[in-house]
Amino acid sequence: MSNDLVEKFVRLCNHLQDPRHVARFQDACGVKGTFPVNPTESDGGHSGTQRPGLRRRVQQGAPGSDVTAGNGATSPRVNGTQGDVTVEPDTTRAKPLRRNSLTGDVGQEFLIQNKFLFYLFTSGTELGNEMFFIAFFPFLFWNIDALVSRRLIVVWAWNLFVGQSTKDMVRWSRPASPPVVKVEVFYNSEYSMPSTHAMTGTAIPFCLFMLTYGRWQYSFLFGFCVALSWSILVCVSRIYMGMHSVLEVITGFLYSLLILAFFQPILGNIDSFYMTDPFAPLVIIVSHVSLGLVAFSLDSWSTSRGDTAQALGTGVGAAIATHINYQLGLLPDPPLSSLPLTLPPITPGLVVLALLRFFIGVAFILVTRMVMKAVTIPFLCRLFGLPSDDVRHARQHMKVELPYRYIVYSVVGFSCVCVVPLIFRILNLA
Repeated sequence: MSNDLVEKFVRLCNHLQDPRHVARFQDACGVKGTFPVNPTESDGGHSGTQRPGLRRRVQQGAPGSDVTAGNGATSPRVNGTQGDVTVEPDTTRAKPLRRNSLTGDVGQEFLIQNKFLFYLFTSGTELGNEMFFIAFFPFLFWNIDALVSRRLIVVWAWNLFVGQSTKDMVRWSRPASPPVVKVEVFYNSEYSMPSTHAMTGTAIPFCLFMLTYGRWQYSFLFGFCVALSWSILVCVSRIYMGMHSVLEVITGFLYSLLILAFFQPILGNIDSFYMTDPFAPLVIIVSHVSLGLVAFSLDSWSTSRGDTAQALGTGVGAAIATHINYQLGLLPDPPLSSLPLTLPPITPGLVVLALLRFFIGVAFILVTRMVMKAVTIPFLCRLFGLPSDDVRHARQHMKVELPYRYIVYSVVGFSCVCVVPLIFRILNLA
């Protein structure tokens, strides 16, 4: 009986991992590929049904090499028309918005027949990218609820660490292309199991819901529907983008709920420790750097390792800033007697004040990030005797990428939580 259940479960997993489901969903959503004709393969992409195995990293500097998709088909590096493709009047030619940060691959041109779904799912996938979090966490911290933002950053950092580390241990390749159309190629060189976009796209809205329900006045149904809609949009967008199979997205969703169930009861204790314990800064730095070293030792260089260090670095900076704010009596949390909190009336003055805080603060963070990047990478290259003329190659060394990500994003996290609120106080915007 148990063996039958295991076999059925394995068959179900293999079925959900099939890239042809992704291709069918993309086709239903109006995404069409412009793949070159490969006479050695029959129609239907039977090779795409192979079970996922270990992915071979694409090596930089291999002359004349192309990126090889999971099913053995070669994808051109340069976008362009492939073969004779009939373009209907309501069809738009498009290509991935960003090139792959590891290989420089710009992806394959594709056709869009439903612009609404294209823009909807492009927006959905951005909810899991760096620029969204650079805007979302600060806005929440500066304008709505600092306590909630602090605790969300803890959950976000741990989700990315666990998810990206799991990718490097499982080592499943991205869905094969063809049949899948790569609407996005930025993360194509990473492993794919589980979907970390699905993880953060589930953890952030549901953690936000659990942290604010009862603390702020709103109905349970409203909060739950917003969290669920956010999560579904991000999860489905990863299938639309051709970055994940159905199984990988479902696994990311469930994995995130498991991590959230573990952290939710202890988030308050973690936050209190960060604020009050005299040894908190030392523990924060040692623990986060140790986790980064573990993540960087799992596999060869990839964008996933950089994202892990970036999240952990942001967590370090935000946690140390939390400790300093508490010790100096800055940004005290509202007393428990004032709960539940209610949104003030939305007036033009309040909107202008919130937007001023947001744009001034984000501008400061982006400038800080740009300056720290420009200074840190050349410094580390000189420190370790590496050439600094090829930044992409230099960052494939752990001794450059790990400290670079930690230094830059710990400063960004610290600036968001401590420095920018001080600037607001000086400018009378607090």
